[in-house]
Order: sequence, then C-alpha cells, then structure tokens
Amino acid sequence: MGYNPKEIEKKWQKIWEDEGAFEPLEDQSRDKKYILSMFPYPSGRIHMGHVRNYAIGDALARYYRKRDYSVLHPIGWDAFGMPAENAAIKHKLHPGKWTYENIDYMRKELASLGFSFSKSREFATCDPLYTRWEQEFIIKMFEEGLLYRESTTVNWCEPCHTVLANEQVEEGCCWRCGTEVQHREMPGYYIDIVKYADELLDDLKLLEGKWPNRVLTMQRNWIGKSQGLEFSFELSEESRKKLGGKFESYQVFTTRPDTIYGVTYSALAAEHPIVKYLIEHQLLDPDTAEAISRIANSSERDRAQAEKEGYPLGIDVIHPLTGEKIPVWTANFVLASYGGGAVMAVPAHDERDFDFATQYGLPIKRVIEGGETLPYTGTGALIESGRFSCTESADAKEAIINIFEERGIGKGTTNYKLRNWGVSRQRYWGAPIPFVHCDDCGLVPEKVENLPITLPEDVEITGEGNPLESHPTWKQCLCPQCGKEARRETDTLDTFVQSSWYQFRYATDPKKWESEGIDREDANYWLPVDQYIGGIEHAILHLLYARFFTKVLRDMGLCDVDEPFERLLTQGMVLKDGAKMSKSKGNTVDPDALIAKYGADTARLFILFAAPPQKELEWNDSAVEGAFRFIKKLYGRAEKATHRELPAIEHSKLSAASKEARAKVYDALKKSTDVYESSFAFNTLIAACMEALNALDKQEDEAVWSEGVYIILNLLEPIIPHVASELSERLFGRANLSVTIPLLDEVFVQDSVTLAVTINGKKRTEITVSAEASKEEILAAAREAGSKWLEGVSLIKEIVVPGKLVNLVVKPA
Repeated sequence: MGYNPKEIEKKWQKIWEDEGAFEPLEDQSRDKKYILSMFPYPSGRIHMGHVRNYAIGDALARYYRKRDYSVLHPIGWDAFGMPAENAAIKHKLHPGKWTYENIDYMRKELASLGFSFSKSREFATCDPLYTRWEQEFIIKMFEEGLLYRESTTVNWCEPCHTVLANEQVEEGCCWRCGTEVQHREMPGYYIDIVKYADELLDDLKLLEGKWPNRVLTMQRNWIGKSQGLEFSFELSEESRKKLGGKFESYQVFTTRPDTIYGVTYSALAAEHPIVKYLIEHQLLDPDTAEAISRIANSSERDRAQAEKEGYPLGIDVIHPLTGEKIPVWTANFVLASYGGGAVMAVPAHDERDFDFATQYGLPIKRVIEGGETLPYTGTGALIESGRFSCTESADAKEAIINIFEERGIGKGTTNYKLRNWGVSRQRYWGAPIPFVHCDDCGLVPEKVENLPITLPEDVEITGEGNPLESHPTWKQCLCPQCGKEARRETDTLDTFVQSSWYQFRYATDPKKWESEGIDREDANYWLPVDQYIGGIEHAILHLLYARFFTKVLRDMGLCDVDEPFERLLTQGMVLKDGAKMSKSKGNTVDPDALIAKYGADTARLFILFAAPPQKELEWNDSAVEGAFRFIKKLYGRAEKATHRELPAIEHSKLSAASKEARAKVYDALKKSTDVYESSFAFNTLIAACMEALNALDKQEDEAVWSEGVYIILNLLEPIIPHVASELSERLFGRANLSVTIPLLDEVFVQDSVTLAVTINGKKRTEITVSAEASKEEILAAAREAGSKWLEGVSLIKEIVVPGKLVNLVVKPA
C-alpha cells in the first residue's frame, strides 16, 4: 500500500493522545529539558512563520524525549490585546468570544501538524485564573515600591486609544497599527525597571555564547548605561526675572566632564518645563512657539533621524566654573527622557553639538588636544581649561567631578537610556489593574481574597474611548481599606506583562494552579528554559521584560533563577517572492491547504530543510514537492528492512557498495547530535539522511538495509514523526525510537581511497588505491594514470597530499 499521509497522521495523533505521550514526567530526580517556543496570539489562523517556529521546537522536544529526558514542551495563547477589540468592532462580537473561538481553531491546526505540546499545561493569558495571580504579583510590586502611579508625558496612539511604552514606538509610530504617535500628559502606572538596570546589563555576560550577539548588543544599547557628571546650570539674574522667578536652575548630565571648559551653549528639550513656560506665557514669538510645539509632538526616533533644528530662547545660564554667560537654546536632538532633558553643548568635541553650532553660527572652543580637524571626540591633554590644563582626560574627569562635589554644585552619577516601564493601557481587553481610588485613602490595592478583578461582560466596544471608564457600574466599588464608596481603576495592563512570566506558569504543576501562581520547587526544577525559540523582533520588548520579571519574582521568593532563558534561537522569517508573507501582498501560503495536499510531515520536512533556522526561508513550491517525494521514497524503500531489530553485521565481508552505504548512514548519525543539541542545522542532517537512503539503494544486503532504515527513522522521527512512527512500529515495534544508537568506528575505515591526480596543479585524472598503499605505490599509480600528460616533459617533483591528491610537477624536456 502506498504512502497515505492523511490516514497515517490521523492514526498517530490519536495514539499519542491516548498514550499521553507529550506530558512531562512528575519525577523531578530525572534530567530535564524545557523547550519553549514563543506562544502565539490567537488571531484565528496559523501562518508559515508559526509552522517554522514550532517545527524547530518540536524537533528538539522529540529528540530529548528519545534521550530519556523529562521534557516540558508547552503551548499557550497570548490572548489579550487590541486585535480582539478591533475584531469585536468589525464583527460585533465580544472580544472573549472571538478569542476563545480562535484558540479552538488554532489548537486543531497545531495538532494537525503533530506538534508534541503538553495538553495539561495549556492556558490563555486572558483566563481569569491567570489574571488572578498576575494581579497579586502587581500588588506585591506596588507594596515593594516597584510599581507606582504618576503623571508624565506619554506616547499616545489615537486609533488604539492607548498609551505605548517607549519600546512600542517604532520609527515614531505605534508598533501594532503603524499610526504616528502623539505625546500627551496623563497619569499612569509605571514599573521601576531601571532599579534592575545594572543587573540586567551585567547578567548579559551569562548569556554570551548562548544568545545571538545581535540580541545582546540590542539590549545593552537599549539599557544604555553611562557614567558622568550631573550638575546645575544656574540661570542668570535677567533670565530668572524673565521667567517670573519660577526657575532658578536646571539639571544637566554629561559623560565628558573633561570638556566642560568648552561649553559654548546649552540646549533644552522641547518638552522641558522652562520651554513650556516660555510658550505658555507668550515669551517667544508665535512662529518659534509653533515650531517648538511641533518638535515636542514628534517621536524620539523621528528626532534622531531629522535634520538638526533649534531656536534661541532668549535666556542665559552661568558656567559653573568660569562664571561666563552661556546662551540657552531648544534643540530637537535633546530628549526629555535622558539626562533631565537638558545638555551642555561642547561643539569642538561632540559631533551633534558641532553640527548644530555650525548650522546656527555658535562659538566653537577647543579644550582637548588631538585630531587634525574638529570635532575631535577622542581624549587627550586639556587646554584652555584653567587649573586643569595639561591634565589628561581620564584624570581630568575625576578631578572635575571632585571639584563639583566639594563645592556642592554637582556629583558623579550613572545614567541610563532605559526608562521605567509604563504599563497602563486605556482599553477593555486586558488584565484590570487591581487598584481602587478612594477620596480618603488615596490609591489602595484590592484585597488579595477579592482577586481576580475580572472584566465586565456587558460592554459595547465601539473604538471610542475605554469601555471600562464608561461602564455604568463596574468601576463602582468599596475601598478595601476604609469600606467607603470608591472607584475602581479602569486602566488595564500592557499585554507584555502577561508574556513576562508565562514561562513560570507552564513550569508549575497544573494540579497547583488554583492554589498558587508559581510553585517555587517546580520553577527551580524546570527553569531556566533550556531552549527558547522566537523572532528577533522581540529582542528588546519581550525578552528584556521577561528577564526583568524573572529577577523580580526571584526577589519575591518565588524562584531561585536569575535568567529565564538559557539559550535563545531567533528563527528567520518565511518569505515568498522575496517579501515577508502577508495577506495584503497576496503572497501567503495556507498551512491547512498544504497539509491537506501533502501531509504534515511534508510541511515539517520542507520548513526544516529549506534553510538553516536562523536564516530567512524563501518559499519554493518545487522544494515542497521534493520533500513529499523523499518521504514517499523512504516509505516505499523501508520494506527492504527484513530484520526486526538492529542486526549484527560483519563489516569486513561486505561489498564496497554496502560499506559505502553504512558509512553514509553512520555519517548522518554522527551529525545528528550536533544538529539537535547545538547547531540546529536540520538541513544538513536531512541532506545526510537523503544521501544515506540513496547509498542504500545502490546495494542489496538486507542486513545493511535493515540497519540503515532502523537508524534513519530514529534520526528523522523528530522531524517527520508520523511516517517515522508508522514505519518504526511496522518494522521494529518502535524499538528504534527509544534507544541511543552507538557510533561504530569500523564503518568509517575505508578499504580504498580515491585521489585526484594533478599536473602542475591542474586536475587531469583520478586514481583509486588501497587505504594502506605506501607513498611509492600511490606515486606509481599516479604516474601510470597520468602517463599521457608526462610524455615529452621532465618530472621534477612529486607531492602526495594524503587522502586528497597527488601533484606531479613537470617542465619541458
């Protein structure tokens, strides 16, 4: 009977379900492997990117089960967020109904691919039980001072009607809908991630060689630690009067205190309180005020990419060491989120300051020797720097900081580009922030026994504002502290909070889910995740937040691990016609249709064979056909395996073809350990198995056939599990899938070797000689094989490169 993928795959998916084959073992004395792929958003249909991500993880999970590890390989659903609300508006459905219907459909799609996920550990982040424990963690963070509420300038997305964290603003636009972001002043909740900045930065060293260097670099740059001097610029007397006595000074931060004598102007961010005061009190001309307001409403990333732009503010500050007056400008390169939104500008020694000074004709004063042209951004001896002239930069930095500290006008400090994490979202479909506003008690956390605070079902989602804010009764409650009437918080949590701790929830035995959010013993056994798999687009957002949450949960006593993910693989995108697959481009491939035509194993084989996992994969219909043909060939040829167990073979008595076939089979076996445990170059292993099957086809020994099929099915089972299980059951009672097959050195010992014969470096012919042949025997064979090229010339040198070639050097006779 021919290969029937639909029948075979349905059969084995039922067997695995009946056997509970994919549940982790309860025995925590066993060696473990925790294999985790980033969980999907339940959008309604899986795409080929999902297939690639989960095929990689599934291959690893199946491999380690065969190696007798207890394997945790879970799946869940990152289920809160705006798409559900948008769908609710479009289809007039409740977001919860839309979400759970999508989950049901996508669960079946993933099951049809034979992915070996644990069923008992599946959850959606919108499940009330998940929300209950998340809310308790948030309350603990509030009680420990890690979470706070304050009013600040935020990134606002109008179509999404929500605040965005800095990390969620991409090129000035919302990461989700692509709309240009606005800046607004409003209250919100923040998590003090900066408190952990040093540890987040230092612990990246633990991940070197285990995470892609690109991801580590992105996180280092995002945290952006810098050390320097923080001091105050005192406003001149005239400037104080102009500002109505409201401001005496402002803070600046510099990483180059050694250049302080070269300051020729200072610049403020467009959002700086002094700039706002000048605009609000009409102390700037209307055109200037309008231009500054436009800068204030542009994103940080847009400003970084824009041409330098600035305006004089008509005020001055006093240089803290020389007493000179310094003009104050506003400039688009100064960011409110870094260094207090103000800078000292040293155009001779900073490229950005130099460009701005050159553009606006501001003075440029060199104070560091070195470099032929300005700006010179290196270090050297100070000049024109008072008592510090002739001092080298490194010593001058320390000495100048000391002077500021002695005089009480500044201090050495550390700054970070990393900002605290804004977690408030003004939308319905999210986890409610578990706080209450009481007129008497202020901001009060909900009582733990009242958790979870769940969303009201009776809402109408129109896209206008926050349905929780407009709900007639939901926000009305009693203060948990004094019992008086109060108002429930209507903001919901950023969805990245849910994906920051889900790895711990999977690790907790489901039998404990009602009684605890994270079981410490289970977490310490399973964590860190041994292999994490997901897209590079999560390098900063999700991965940084998950690292932070792990450290917070550790400090709460819920685990003893410092990092959540031991190793990280960032898989490349799946492309078609050179572009990322998308419905708008009309270049998608439907996994359901692919499975219906070829079967799940063909989809899995192609996706792992077409390119190394880290690289982009270009869709190729003919390559899919090729994968299907290989499986059909394997299915048909496997019947030549007549032995029901791994046969004993006397290698020395085999024919050359049989010996070659065994060498190819064991070469694939040799590759497999590195592929599954380190390189993940599944394409090389699949290619080696294809070569082995071709070599088996060229010989007739039944024992060699049996051995080859026994091993090939073992190697390919993690990749094409249905057909490998079907053939292994039929031929070997699946015994070949539960053993570690030893390498045999004898199969790599060659009876003969083939060597190229080159004349003056140009290949002319080949010779086959005994593997034991002496140098003289090899040279004699080479001279005979190359005799027609040696006629009429003098042989002056003979070179043997063992195992590769013989080079005969000649000259005219």
